[in-house]
Amino acid sequence: MAVPKKKTSKARRDQRRAHHAISPRSLSTCPECGERKRPHHVCESCGSYRERQVLAVAEED
Repeated sequence: MAVPKKKTSKARRDQRRAHHAISPRSLSTCPECGERKRPHHVCESCGSYRERQVLAVAEED
């Protein structure tokens, strides 16, 4: 079993973890309704995907 010979310093440990931050979710605009949506996903507000209606969305009164 591998055992480290020296203690890893806090600076070296934190430099290694510098790339572990969570990046914000990317969003695109729906061409049908203009709402923000996730790329390559069905628009939750109008139910369209790639300019086709794929979900029936109930309209609010």
